[in-house]
Formats: sequence, structure tokens, C-alpha cells
Amino acid sequence: MPHILVVEDEPQVRSALLRALADRGYATSWAATGMAALEQAVRDRPDLVLIDLGLPDVDGHDVLRMLRGVSTVPVIVATAREEESEIVRALDSGADDYLVKPFGANQLDARIRAVLRRTEAGSRAPQPVVVGPLTVDLAARVATVHGQTLDLTPREFDLLAYLAQRAGTVVTKRELMAEVWRAPYGAADKTVDVHLSWLRRKLGETADKPQFLHTVRGVGVRFGWAEPPTTGGDDSDAEAPLAGVDEVPPP
Repeated sequence: MPHILVVEDEPQVRSALLRALADRGYATSWAATGMAALEQAVRDRPDLVLIDLGLPDVDGHDVLRMLRGVSTVPVIVATAREEESEIVRALDSGADDYLVKPFGANQLDARIRAVLRRTEAGSRAPQPVVVGPLTVDLAARVATVHGQTLDLTPREFDLLAYLAQRAGTVVTKRELMAEVWRAPYGAADKTVDVHLSWLRRKLGETADKPQFLHTVRGVGVRFGWAEPPTTGGDDSDAEAPLAGVDEVPPP
């Protein structure tokens, strides 16, 4: 059975979590401080860590960053902090999912099972994804176009990999926010626009002359290779920039 390390300093909340997890067949252990959680995560090698951000000794964000420095264990943040900035910060620091208190035991169980499924699938070496001259090596986390390696941030690579694996399919920005950023549905998608703009530049294209990222007005984006024209032509059917942010300079 999967072993869940619960990091929660409130005794009543901790007891409720441990009881709910045990009722659903999980082995459990717990820690009430961030430093104890780090020690136990390294020593006991749990299958997943469920962590609150409001810990008495070290802020949960700092614990998460330190944990990511020594372990690849999946992490679900379970906290009362509901601000989007907190969610994005936690996901960018390495959290695999984010739950806002209060939540039901069934939802927690479903989130744990989903994260563990992704972790298990990720442990199998995936085959590279090829779209035209683009190759995305998912195992090595390297992307090349015409044999040239792209200089991508981790988030840009995740975004590119998600889109490349769904080449030919229209993907909404809401889906990207949920699946790439692991943010809840309804979260602001301005960050998606900005990252798509950066990714477009690094792929060597513009919104007016897309080769990979094709905007579908009012819906989202479709990833697919289109041979660049060899001669000039009428630009009247050129695609619109992504939400008007195509001039944002790349990182």
C-alpha cells in the first residue's frame, strides 16, 4: 500500500487526515514541523508527501524547495491559503498538486491516486515526440528543432511537451493552466499567454507566421508543423497574436 507522509501541525486536522487516509488503505506517518518532515522524507522514502504551508518552524514553500533538492517524491500541498499567487508559487517550487482547505476525503483520495498514477507513468522512459523538425525528448527533457537544441525554462519545456504530445488537437488555455501549471480551473490564464509568447519566439516563429503554435480564435491553440512559405503572399488570413502579448520579451 502507498505510504503517505502527512506534514501538518494542527493536531485535530492531522488526526482527521490520518484517519481518512487509513480508512482508504494508505500507510501513514506524520510530522508537525518542516525540518522533521525533511528528515522523515529522506529517511523513510514515502510514496507521497501531503504538506501544509503554515508550519511553525519553516514556511511550507521553503520546505518544498529544500525537499526538491534531495528527493523526487510527489508532493500535494493541502493548505488554507487560496490566493492564486500562493498556488502558482507552490507549483513552481515543485508541488504536484494543490488543495485548498476545507476539502473532502474523497477528493483528497482522488488527487493522491491521480498524482501516483502520473508518477508511475513518468517512471517509464517515454519515447521522444516528433512533430515535423521538432523532437521532444521527454526522458532527457531536451527539445531540438532542425537538430538545434532549444534553450527552454523548465515550465516552457513542460508546456511544449504537453502541446507536442497532443499535436493536431485544439487545447484550451484553461486546460493548460490545469494540466501544466496544476492550477485549479478558473484561475487566471494570463501566465499561459505569456509563456506561449515566449515559446513561440524560441521556436523561431511569430504570431503572424506560425509554424508550430496555431491560434484558434476564441478556443485555444493547436500544435502542429506547417512548412513556412517560400514566397511572399497575402497576409490577410494571418493568425492573431496570442491575447496581444506576443511582444513580451523571452526570459
